[in-house]
Amino acid sequence: MPQSASPAKFIFVTGGVTSSLGKGIISASLAKLLQARGYRVTIQKLDPYINVDPGTLNPYEHGECFVTDDGAETDLDLGHYERFLNIPTSQANNVTTGKIYQTVINREREGAYLGKTVQVIPHITDEIKRRIKLLGDTGQFDIIITEIGGTVGDIESLPYIESVRQLIWEIGSSNSAVIHLTLLPYLSTTGELKTKPTQHSVKTLLEYGIQPDVLVCRTEKPMSNDLRRKIALFCNVNINAVIESIDASTIYEVPLLMLKEQLDKVIINKLKLALKHEPDMAAWKDFLGKLKNPVYEVKIGLIGKYIELKDAYKSIVEAFIHAGVSNECRVKLEWIHSEKIDPENIRHQLGNLNAILVAPGFGERGIEGKIAAIRFARENKIPFLGICLGMQCAVVEFARNVLHMKDAHSTEMRPETAFPVIDMMEEQKKITNKGGTMRLGEYPCSVTKGTKAYQAYGKSKIGERHRHRYEFNNSYLKQFEEAGMIASGINPDSGLVEIVEIKSHPWFVGVQFHPEYKSTVLNPHPLFVRFVKASLEKASGQLIAEQAHTAKA
Repeated sequence: MPQSASPAKFIFVTGGVTSSLGKGIISASLAKLLQARGYRVTIQKLDPYINVDPGTLNPYEHGECFVTDDGAETDLDLGHYERFLNIPTSQANNVTTGKIYQTVINREREGAYLGKTVQVIPHITDEIKRRIKLLGDTGQFDIIITEIGGTVGDIESLPYIESVRQLIWEIGSSNSAVIHLTLLPYLSTTGELKTKPTQHSVKTLLEYGIQPDVLVCRTEKPMSNDLRRKIALFCNVNINAVIESIDASTIYEVPLLMLKEQLDKVIINKLKLALKHEPDMAAWKDFLGKLKNPVYEVKIGLIGKYIELKDAYKSIVEAFIHAGVSNECRVKLEWIHSEKIDPENIRHQLGNLNAILVAPGFGERGIEGKIAAIRFARENKIPFLGICLGMQCAVVEFARNVLHMKDAHSTEMRPETAFPVIDMMEEQKKITNKGGTMRLGEYPCSVTKGTKAYQAYGKSKIGERHRHRYEFNNSYLKQFEEAGMIASGINPDSGLVEIVEIKSHPWFVGVQFHPEYKSTVLNPHPLFVRFVKASLEKASGQLIAEQAHTAKA
């Protein structure tokens, strides 16, 4: 059997029975435990859809589009990987069927296959294997965890499963491990967990030539030893490799549950790795303790237009969790659809909030509701954070209601506006293709000392991730700054306005970038931390005012 030239070991995570069982969280949790033991670990996601990336997908279809430092538009699971491991991912960490076929077809057009018939096997599978091994070939990692999207048996996943089968043969069984995540449904009528779906899922995997080494069983009830023995017997795995993954109150609890189940030790033994020190999870446990036992609570309105699907704002939600823990505070999010905001009744809709965040997005739908919410936050001294389109809406609101430019708008929504305070970036105007052509990835920003942004970051040179085509129109900058909205963050190379804030407001900040992408468990994003702190101060002031009113009455 050929052996791998790569020094890295490979772990493959597949799923069965149903989707959305949490392969991404299991992958990230295992990676966290192995990292805590001293191994260098990364995770990649193989997605079976034919889109080249999720950048052109509607959030209702796919949830959030996560962006890496190097400008890749990726699956939201990469956000989980970064939040758990506290290290950045890259283009190589997310592969789609679209990328695979695009590469193979381009090579065929170039004549790279010397006139041979191009087929799924070997050409597509060879390209998949090449992509899987890319991270291992860098020499930066000891272990590569590869999560395969979808479920075993899906027709679109077959080339990936076959590629894994071939790769296991090529690199050797001691250099690879297969984890199969499956469901143990609980039947309340009989009061028992059923193993047949798991058995059938493993049987399907075996039909494709892959024997799983570990079974992670999602369950809402604890597994008995007899049940573990039954699963081990009929699925041909060791009993200690049958891992219980019981429903958790938070995703951040899963690494500790997997530690208790000794998933990391099972994998270390399978890969014949030298057992390093016990995992140091002290900081993680401290985070979890504060998450479960907050001292304070704030209510923050998340104004968006995709709120029916919470995954559309996944990184924002997690960034609030991280920032809340940093402030020993539970952030209670009020999900408010921007299309349903009524300017005539806005105090009733938003008056009970301690802070307001206006979320990113694209297109005209719901824009006026976002602008109305921003005006309410500005005029009533409510802490405000606007992200990407949220920042642009703040600029439009200020132009209309402070600078009296009644027709002010973004040319994205109204190309003929008399006051294009938000306009398309010059380099974007000649672009016709949509996919992967926005201003993407990390760019530098210079932060002005003495501003709210500088107070948050504590430094003048930062780098943040972007995903946009439109920008603040600098021809209006002088008028804005004279009226009180300043540019506190500027791109040093292009002069692009990255951060705006209102000097006379307790905390009013809009950012063109996406700070939520960089927030992790161990490093909560400073803007979110300061925003939650401002929310707490607002909540405290509201409470004092209410108590004074009650005492007076």
